Amino acid sequence: MKKSFCGAFLAGLLTLFLAQGALAADAKTYVNGIDPNYPPFAYVDEKTGQPAGFDVDSMNWIAKNMGVKIEHKPMAWDGIIPALLANQIDMVCSGMSITPERAKMVQFSDPYWTVSRVFVVPADSTLTVEEILSKPVKVGVQRGTSEANALKQEQQAKGYPMELRFYDSAPLAVEDLLNGRIQAALMDELPADDAISKGRAVKKAGTHGQPDGFGVALRKDDKDLRALVDEGYRKLMADPYWQELQKKYLHK
Repeated sequence: MKKSFCGAFLAGLLTLFLAQGALAADAKTYVNGIDPNYPPFAYVDEKTGQPAGFDVDSMNWIAKNMGVKIEHKPMAWDGIIPALLANQIDMVCSGMSITPERAKMVQFSDPYWTVSRVFVVPADSTLTVEEILSKPVKVGVQRGTSEANALKQEQQAKGYPMELRFYDSAPLAVEDLLNGRIQAALMDELPADDAISKGRAVKKAGTHGQPDGFGVALRKDDKDLRALVDEGYRKLMADPYWQELQKKYLHK
């Protein structure tokens, strides 16, 4: 009698484990497009060669807790929305600012973070924001970003004498800043903080424009995925792991 019960119990456990394995194998997989060089939100770790960052870890947690799978696909930032619209990826969770221009093409999740834009200059520079805008200064900015688009429009409207130079990433603009090829760079505050924390000889000259809200970009017809992402962030923000992520990546 005891042996029969044990056998049935073990058989039941085996069935449960197999069923769970089958469910995991059948879980829907979504592909998240990321900027490969946008620390601390998204980047490819030099040591492991794997995607990492605040947004990557956030989406990994959401996928695990919402019963889906996630893959992170590094790609050029200026082509990331076209890739989304062409169904090459399913979302963009990579420090993307919610802007009216982008909202014409995609839908956004609820905002999950807010960040200011700052001008970064060499540590020994005396340039102020006012001087950057009013003098023929060489200014670097990442192409395809909200700050790049805003600064170009503002320059045309107000006649700023600056010379804009475009880069594939904020860290590359920092490199040219240190090499003396440009005199200032405009970027989101957290990538600037990341460069400073890593010992780069730069500093923030001051903020510019209005803060940006970050959201996950999705195709407009992906209503179910939008609901999943929003619910996933609500759960994440209510979990202690949300604070852990901020301490790890954002030093909050």
